[in-house]
Order: sequence, then structure tokens, then C-alpha cells
Amino acid sequence: MLKVKEITKYYGDLLAVDNLSFEINDGEIFGLLGVNGAGKTTTFRLILGLIDKNHGEITLDGEKIDYNNISNIGFLPEERSLLTKMTVLDQVVYYASLKGMEKDKILKELDYWLERFNITEYKDIKIKDLSKGNQQKIQFICAVIHNPKLIILDEPFSGLDPINVEMIMSAIRDLKKNGKMIIFSSHRMEHVELFCEKLIILVHGKSVLSGSINKIKKDYQKKNIHIVGDVNKEDLLNIKGVVDVSKISNEYIVKIENDSIVENVFKYIKKCENITKFSVEDATLNEIFIDKVGEKYE
Repeated sequence: MLKVKEITKYYGDLLAVDNLSFEINDGEIFGLLGVNGAGKTTTFRLILGLIDKNHGEITLDGEKIDYNNISNIGFLPEERSLLTKMTVLDQVVYYASLKGMEKDKILKELDYWLERFNITEYKDIKIKDLSKGNQQKIQFICAVIHNPKLIILDEPFSGLDPINVEMIMSAIRDLKKNGKMIIFSSHRMEHVELFCEKLIILVHGKSVLSGSINKIKKDYQKKNIHIVGDVNKEDLLNIKGVVDVSKISNEYIVKIENDSIVENVFKYIKKCENITKFSVEDATLNEIFIDKVGEKYE
């Protein structure tokens, strides 16, 4: 288990992380979200021991993180951290050696990951000659090749096309099945919804929302009604409790304040013709994120 307890970090007079606490269990993917400058990168650096905290405690399996157990963590940073004049082979061997791996084990694991990501032909190619997507694959390999207990993934799909996104997604799912603790950070909320069981949203270093995604979405009052049929947008907007109405293709999306508004919308729909769809759905994580973060910035 990773346990972050009441950590606080100042840069001079700037409060970057404010009394932050969360826990991650084995085989769990945890979302750490926030806009740029929210404190995510500082939190990662604190976990990795790259900077000192002013207050609080961080432990991995009950032990303070230091040189004795730092190899149990893998980190994929948002920015590229590869040495571009090195070949793929030399780059991975270098990073994995720093984590204490023997060369024969490194070569075996590297061959596995190169084959899995369909890039075996790039083993002896310099990093600078790879596409951005393939560089990202190599960076991912560097983060996980030493079989760490905790893996921090900061924007892991950066530079990837949809096919390669699915390839990395599959790898993350398998890491979870193998009991890895994973911290996942992304500005793409649809990716967060696909992976994370729990999350925390930071604003100015402080948690403004945390818990299981399912509970967060269930507890969020605002809902969306999806309608296909002959309805009038203005009539829907005139229903008390309807916040907004938009249309995508042939489908109307009606945003309502809470569940109690559904009955009034349904009463209107019963008077309309050619209704082939009427479904009430939770707000998306993206909508919740914008709402919660926006409240704090207003």
C-alpha cells in the first residue's frame, strides 16, 4: 500500500501541496487530477523523494521511501526524459541498471516489451530517430521494466495514435491484474474513467473532490437525459430544472439539476412523436471536473 498522509509542501511562500492525504492498494489504479499548477507534479516528486516535504508522511508498504526501496517505484513523466543520442537498447539498459537489474534480465524483459509493442526492429535505433509515439513506448518500458510495485504514469498516452493508445491501455490493465499500484494522471477524462477506481482532484494543491469514481458520479446531483425523437429545444429549456439542451447528430442531451426533474421532462416527452430513446445518465467525469474546479476558480 502507498500511504500519503497530510503532506504539505511550500516553495518559499507558495503553498504547492496543502495537507494532502490518500491511499492506494495493491492492484488499484488511482487518478490524480487537476489543471496545470494544481500540485500534481510536486506530489509525484514528493512520493519519489526528489524533494522534501514540510509536513506529513509518505510510506510504501509501511516503510519510508528512500534509497533502500526507491527501485520499487517506476515513473513515466509527462515531459520526455530520454537520452536521444542513445539507442533504444542502450537507453533501457542504462535506466534498468540504475534500478539494480542484471543485464541478462534486462535484455529478456526488453525483448518481451519490444515484441508486445510491435517495435522489435527499433532495438538498435537511436531515440532521436523514433517517432514521438514510439519514444513514448520506450519511456513506458523504462518505467515498468524493473517490475516495480508502484507505477506513476503522468500523461502516458501523449503522442500516441488510437491504436497505440489501446496497446498501452492493455499493458496497464495487465499491470493492474498483476497487483501493481498505479497512479494515473491525465487531462483526458475519458481515459481516467476507463482505468481508475478512485481519484482525487487538486486545486492549488488541496483536494476538492476524492473517492471512488462510481460514488462520485452517483452522488453528483446533475444528470443528463438523452433523447432521440421529435422534440423542441425551446420547450425543453422552459421546463424548470433544465439547465441546458444541446444536440449531437440526431440526439438531444438535456442537462438537469437533479433526478427530480426527470419526471417533468418525461411528461413533456409523452406528448411528442417518434421518440426512440429516453435515457437518464450520470454526468461525465469531464463535466464533474469542470464543475468542481470551476467553482474554486470563480
